[in-house]
Amino acid sequence: MKKILFISVLSLLGCNRSAQVHPPVGGVLSKKDLDVSKDRMKNLNSIERNQIQQWIGMQSVKFYPTQLNYWVTAEGFDTRERRQDNTFISYSYDLYDFDDTKIYDEPITRRDAKFGHFDELKAVENALRFIHDGEEVTLLVPSALAYGTYGDEKKIDNDIPLIIKLKAL
Repeated sequence: MKKILFISVLSLLGCNRSAQVHPPVGGVLSKKDLDVSKDRMKNLNSIERNQIQQWIGMQSVKFYPTQLNYWVTAEGFDTRERRQDNTFISYSYDLYDFDDTKIYDEPITRRDAKFGHFDELKAVENALRFIHDGEEVTLLVPSALAYGTYGDEKKIDNDIPLIIKLKAL
């Protein structure tokens, strides 16, 4: 009986490991994990902003900062009258990296999209609120306002800032 008890205790102690616990996918992260992620995004945003500003300095075209943290080729762009929800807009845009390489052969085009009811890149949706019909602007967008930490799971990798040539049709 003592042998069985001894073996049982050893078995229980052997099973008691201190395994690292990970939250389930879509689960809740700890405050420490959230702080690490927040600091990473702040640092990445700062680095990208500096790189974009250096790139702007080498261009012949003037770019203007917006309140949402991207740059555009139109002065006073985000102080214009803003389009309201439930209004329609048709538009297209091409995506480029900062080596000026076009990412997709065909432009991304939307016809009669209704504000408040379509899902678009944050910077594109914001810029569409201020663009005039028929106008074309170029946006310089940090990765956080583009495809972020996941990319588009096709041709755009994670944490890639983009040049977006946007036109209201």
